[in-house]
Amino acid sequence: MPYLHQSLRPQPHPVPRDARTIHSSGRSFEELRQDCLQSSTLFEDADFPASNNSLFYSERPQVPFVWKRPGEIVENPEFILGGATRTDICQGELGDCWLLAAIASLTLNQKALARVVPQDQDFGSGYAGIFHFQFWQHSEWLDVVIDDRLPTFRDRLVFLHSADHNEFWSALLEKAYAKLNGSYEALKGGSTIEAMEDFTGGVAETFQIRDAPEDLYDILEKALKRGSLLGCSIDIQNASESEARTPFGLIKGHAYTVTGLDQVNFQGRKIKLIRVRNPWGQVEWNGRWSDRMAFEDFKTHFDKVEICNLTPDALEDNALHRWEVTVHQGSWVRGSTAGGCRNFLNTFWTNPQIKLSLTEKDEGQDGCTFLAALMQKDRRKLKRFGANMLTIGYAIYQCPDKDQDKDGHLSRDFFRYNASLARSKTFINLREVSGRFQLPPGDYVLIPSTFEPHQEADFCLRIFSEKRAVTRDLDENTDIDLPEPPKPTPQEEETEEERQFRALFQRIAGEDMEVTAEELEYVLNAVLQKSKSLKFKKLSLLSCKNIISLMDTSGNGKLEFEEFRVFWNKLKHWMSLFLQFDVDKSGTMSSYELRNSLKAAGFQLSGHLLQLIILRYADESLQLDFDDYLNCMVRLENASRVFQSLSVENKDFIHLNINEFIILTMNI
Repeated sequence: MPYLHQSLRPQPHPVPRDARTIHSSGRSFEELRQDCLQSSTLFEDADFPASNNSLFYSERPQVPFVWKRPGEIVENPEFILGGATRTDICQGELGDCWLLAAIASLTLNQKALARVVPQDQDFGSGYAGIFHFQFWQHSEWLDVVIDDRLPTFRDRLVFLHSADHNEFWSALLEKAYAKLNGSYEALKGGSTIEAMEDFTGGVAETFQIRDAPEDLYDILEKALKRGSLLGCSIDIQNASESEARTPFGLIKGHAYTVTGLDQVNFQGRKIKLIRVRNPWGQVEWNGRWSDRMAFEDFKTHFDKVEICNLTPDALEDNALHRWEVTVHQGSWVRGSTAGGCRNFLNTFWTNPQIKLSLTEKDEGQDGCTFLAALMQKDRRKLKRFGANMLTIGYAIYQCPDKDQDKDGHLSRDFFRYNASLARSKTFINLREVSGRFQLPPGDYVLIPSTFEPHQEADFCLRIFSEKRAVTRDLDENTDIDLPEPPKPTPQEEETEEERQFRALFQRIAGEDMEVTAEELEYVLNAVLQKSKSLKFKKLSLLSCKNIISLMDTSGNGKLEFEEFRVFWNKLKHWMSLFLQFDVDKSGTMSSYELRNSLKAAGFQLSGHLLQLIILRYADESLQLDFDDYLNCMVRLENASRVFQSLSVENKDFIHLNINEFIILTMNI
């Protein structure tokens, strides 16, 4: 399906208590629970039924799973037994160790845990077979309601479970997360940091241990003290190494949780220790210090550490550091804003552009520190439809002087002659790419993109800054510049071209010198098809009807010759623009060139309106022929003229802005 524009205007960061209910009934967890209690029934979630469709989308269960409620599995089920701890997480038959590692890390931060796993539910007197959990998704918290039917085989839970078979909070949490992503199968394979972000609304930083700073231990220690969630893993070189066991009892390609750091005195010197946990609950490090590993051994045997830094809405009250957060929601739309990386210069400039103004230096520093995190949205949920993670990244450029920036969106020539000042470390097929930067105060432009052009996805861009930063979308032009309506000029001596037109016009129109849409179609095609420079099949009747709608001042549905003269001059200008932006002289214009062509014609449109126009007029190859282009120009001009006329005649009548009015009148 085509992706539609999402506004990139900065959005307020939602406060934690504002979790949005997403159940199809529109009713909250408490309302649904009370309904069940009053009717003495147990809740059954129609949004995520107890069926194979909720389990898998590409395969059938290898064994006959039976969905059972906890009370049908054990006699005395408990939601949380003796507090939620990392030992409550044991992996089942699903390849979601990344999720389990994140849950284990979550248990180390009681405030964050209480947010994800609300404490207003259990198997006591208020039990109605319904539970709920809260997850962060793309800058908002969602409240996910589920029933407590879980997949079992021979009366044992098939997937995530607690070491104590009477405890069910972790299994129900996994089910809620599976529902959020469409199925249990959608949870196969992933990055620990992905779930950590969904549990906290935090932002990820990844360290390759071989390239990590010398004070990595201090960084990890500070992160744990601040309540950040930490994971680590060992890279694999090929698929055959996945989950291979090393001689030291470590598992390659497996997600581990960092649960503690400490220092001990040993033989007269301090030894730095780190504690990591395997979600399997078995296969452990058998090297020095047993359950606790020397930090030097950790750096030798592990390849990557992931830290989920908590945002202001999730930080402990006594945290040492808080971030200012700005959020932008946007889309890469094929044909208009999916321009690919800088390697593809001809389309790179069409990507969304976010202006970033850094005004305050960090305390005691010469620069402004900020962290940019670019996240592609809903790719895990779309896996059942064949979608995979796209390769994404971003580049940051110095904003040009104000006199050069008056037109907003930066052009292709700017990127041809200006190099980026900073960029994401790499373009990679992860859900989120983030990086920390320090730049002097000033104005910058951040360009988020996929690596390849024409790839569609929605995205969320978050800017975390130590001091307040001002951001805006260079495409969000609410005050659209539109050309003035054409004014007929007094008739001067006719040119040879006009005399020939008058003769043809009179022959077709007759004595009244007025033509219908059908007659205008014949006139224009007869003239334009003689043009050697313009390649096209023919103008459509629809275009001619729109031309008459634009130029007909008498309202009789016909075009007089003087009206035709005015339009012909405008048409010649549009023809010249079409030929100018038909770069390969194929007789068609790339949709990526439409922005420049419209701008040259006097139309400075918003990104939203531009995307809708391209979806309406471009073909499957993202090309517009001259008839499509002309139809677009005529309807834009007509809509703008009507809007200006109504705005002048009755200011109270127009409650739409120009974007909304054009969309409405152009039927796009």
